[in-house]
Amino acid sequence: MSVDAQVIVGVLMLVGLVGIVAPVLPGLVVILGAGLWWTVADGGGVRWVVFAVMVVLAALGTVAKYVLPARATAGRGAPWTTLLIGAVGAVVGFFVIPVVGLIVGGLLGIYVAEAIRLKDWREALASTWAALVGIGIGLLVELTAGVLAALSWLVAAIVL
Repeated sequence: MSVDAQVIVGVLMLVGLVGIVAPVLPGLVVILGAGLWWTVADGGGVRWVVFAVMVVLAALGTVAKYVLPARATAGRGAPWTTLLIGAVGAVVGFFVIPVVGLIVGGLLGIYVAEAIRLKDWREALASTWAALVGIGIGLLVELTAGVLAALSWLVAAIVL
């Protein structure tokens, strides 16, 4: 792979990292796509091992992104229906409000579901705050996974 092509792979990985923080692009998927391109372009067993490490890191980041907010909300006693309504709100928000709609819609869905269930807006706010903290921690774990995956590629690209 030429130096220019490797620079493009690096830029795509940076775009993927931005996509993790600003949910416009599927960040980890972009990083993995760039890593796959790098792996397939030159082949070799070591490159496939590096790509496998990237896949494992991305999988861990993706699982954390969804599990941590769900656990945080469930830890406040919210049933699975609250999480389902939050997920529906996230999907609707993604299409209604560009860039931040996914988070706003999800949190609004959780708040409304909890306010109806608990009939107490303060308790509903506490559940929503727990979900927001879980989302923040999940985002940090996902970003860390993306950075580690990109660094795995960078080290291998320099060494190989």
